[in-house]
Amino acid sequence: MATAAQKIVLSSSRDIPFNKLVLSQSNVRRVKAGVSIEDLAASIARRGLIQSLSVVPVADADGNETGMFEVPAGGRRFRALEMLVKQKRLAKIAPVPCIVRERDSAILAEEVSLAENIERAPLHPLDQYRAFQDMRDKGMSEEEIAAAFFLPAQVVKQRLRLASASPALLDVYAEDGMTLEQLMAFTVSHDHARQEQVWDAIKDAWSKEPYQIRRMLTETTVRASDKRAVFVGVEAYEAAGGVTMRDLFQSDDGGWLQDAGLLDRLVAEKLKATAETIAAEGWKWIEVAVSFPYDATRGLRELQGEPLDLSAEEQATVEALNAEYQKL
Repeated sequence: MATAAQKIVLSSSRDIPFNKLVLSQSNVRRVKAGVSIEDLAASIARRGLIQSLSVVPVADADGNETGMFEVPAGGRRFRALEMLVKQKRLAKIAPVPCIVRERDSAILAEEVSLAENIERAPLHPLDQYRAFQDMRDKGMSEEEIAAAFFLPAQVVKQRLRLASASPALLDVYAEDGMTLEQLMAFTVSHDHARQEQVWDAIKDAWSKEPYQIRRMLTETTVRASDKRAVFVGVEAYEAAGGVTMRDLFQSDDGGWLQDAGLLDRLVAEKLKATAETIAAEGWKWIEVAVSFPYDATRGLRELQGEPLDLSAEEQATVEALNAEYQKL
């Protein structure tokens, strides 16, 4: 006859007044790590106690329970609650949700404390991104999300930027088919088809570094530091309908201008307008271009004019023009 397997019995839970709790010496956490006690206290004040404390009854020398309870697992939460009590934001007798473990259990209190910390799995960046996205869709701003979780706003913006990656690439990342750094590199472009094309081209390669992904996605673009972009101005380019690709995960030197054709048209128009302005000063012949060949001045000679004393205003204009020339 088969013997029935013994069923697992979970520890009971109950609310215990805070002033009946003391921190156990069996709590294994000694070194500060993670979210500060101050931030954890603020989180509890905002959301309540999400995870119960694990406690053990305290006994006197005769083995009789005293009505007090030690906290071997949940020390940081205990300290955060203690801070709220000291700040008079929480009553000393406020009921605290606790899991009450047997005092004479075969499982050491240190084991429970250690297991609680070691077995905790950090949230996957993709799950974090989706949670942030849900909160934003429900009306929270990026700054509000950041404040609620004590994070820099830039971190929230970076996680939300993962939305620009192709769903197919998100699935690859979720299955550990690529690293987070590689996925972040793909977000420089919003073109999902191009992202997938690049991934298909490199996924079986020995080397597929993030910088290679960025380079392939931006190979037909123009850097914002290019002299044409500096001459026209990125704001003017965007005002004309141009798209600028930005990288939120590393310095991008102003980004990449996606529409090179539009940029070249704007450059030509501005050069023409500049030439007309100069021609109005009385010059007989003017030629403008983005760049000239090295022998463009062959057959020409430089006119040596008589130097004049410049006024302070004229000198400032010359210096400003020289500075602009050096910048270009």
